[in-house]
Amino acid sequence: MASNSAPAMIDPAIFQFLQSHAEQDIDVNEKLSQITTVLNRQISTAQGYLSRIHSTPTSKIQPLLSQIEKEGIQPAISSIQELGKFASSYPYYKYNHRWSRSIQNLVAVMLVTAWLGGMGNESRPGEQGRLLRIEEVGKILEVPINLTDRDEFHVTIEEYILAMTDLTEELSRLAMNSVTMGDINLTVRISSFIKDLFAGFQLLNLKNDILRRRVDAVKYHVKKVEDVIYDLSLRNLIPEAKEEAS
Repeated sequence: MASNSAPAMIDPAIFQFLQSHAEQDIDVNEKLSQITTVLNRQISTAQGYLSRIHSTPTSKIQPLLSQIEKEGIQPAISSIQELGKFASSYPYYKYNHRWSRSIQNLVAVMLVTAWLGGMGNESRPGEQGRLLRIEEVGKILEVPINLTDRDEFHVTIEEYILAMTDLTEELSRLAMNSVTMGDINLTVRISSFIKDLFAGFQLLNLKNDILRRRVDAVKYHVKKVEDVIYDLSLRNLIPEAKEEAS
């Protein structure tokens, strides 16, 4: 006798598969949220200490830089390593938007700290004007950089470039505040550095719209510092600083 029941039009296994992967996405996102919440808190601590550079004379800045490293950057490095270990088990470009801004912010703090004479410059401790290379950033964070041969957590070239634009913004602000603190030589050094950095940016053929806009904005940071230098020059306040910078 023939059965009157019609055959199933859709295989239930399809929805079982979708459900299992949806649950996995929820679990992954929850774990990433836990890690990045801690990481962002640590970065905020570092940024809070970093904001004090605008009211700290250069002669007294080393203890502040040490505090930034020990209480902000070092804890964040531990979170970055935890994030890297967990995230490397999943497709990088599916989840990297969850942490990319955090990486940029942390690298920016590292770049500013290193420029001011921190970040373990053993060869010339306390020397200002050093730009951390992306390879150095990867070594400090103990994570890969610019991976193209495997799908793992890493620091990208884009994140590093965006962090450099943050560096110029922070230094342009410091250039003005250092005049208030009477450290005109620091203003001159900043002016020379961000001009060189902007010139380097002009060599890049950037296709990414966000990168292009952020790099274009650096020219306004340069102009802001040039205006300060021009005003100081009119007042004849930096003749010796000019000679040192030349």
